Amino acid sequence: MCGNNMSVPLLTDAVTVPAGERETGAVIFLHGLGDTGHGWAEALSAIRLPHVKYICPHAPRIPVTLNMKMVMPAWFDLMGLSPDAPEDEAGIKKAAESIKTIIEHEVKNGIPANRIVLGGFSQGGALSLYTALSCQHKLAGVIGLSCWLPLHKTFPQAASGVNKEISVLQCHGEADPMIPVRFGNLTSEKLKSVLNPSKVQFKSYPGVMHSTNQEEMMAVKDFLEKVLPRV
Repeated sequence: MCGNNMSVPLLTDAVTVPAGERETGAVIFLHGLGDTGHGWAEALSAIRLPHVKYICPHAPRIPVTLNMKMVMPAWFDLMGLSPDAPEDEAGIKKAAESIKTIIEHEVKNGIPANRIVLGGFSQGGALSLYTALSCQHKLAGVIGLSCWLPLHKTFPQAASGVNKEISVLQCHGEADPMIPVRFGNLTSEKLKSVLNPSKVQFKSYPGVMHSTNQEEMMAVKDFLEKVLPRV
């Protein structure tokens, strides 16, 4: 791969699953609070498309208010997990900018923005949704698993408008005790008010808690096959 990762801090130690053939698409997938990119790189390897590269960066370690200020991998600070909890606006915007630098790095290295999908789980999914909506690059799609839209009250005004026609796959476990499925539903309704509603899919899974299952991962694979077809 040409290009220098050193200028993009999140890429220097990101877990990358290279394409098995010529790379014509990329998925940038963001893990949840307290996690790393390793588990998701493994999960995505199991459903990988041969022409797609998967990039799973690790979040920086910061004190998290929700967890008694313990230092852990987090994309931004969390004060609570309800729709009306106070939010770390500056941290969310800064994190979105750091994800946009990964998108720009991939574009410079020959993968057009419209062949890039952003995705993530929980806090990572939340950041993916926010980044896609505020991004100046027209992306192929966005995947949000067990997540919410940060700073939801700032939309539609905060949306760049560039990705109004973006394809969205949202998945949520119906038994999620951390981020209730109702919050996922509210997020889906909000996204439909900002984007073309026919492009927003919301799938929920009975019995699934704050995690994924095989059926959900197959839905992710099907979505990626549609938005990143072989060229």
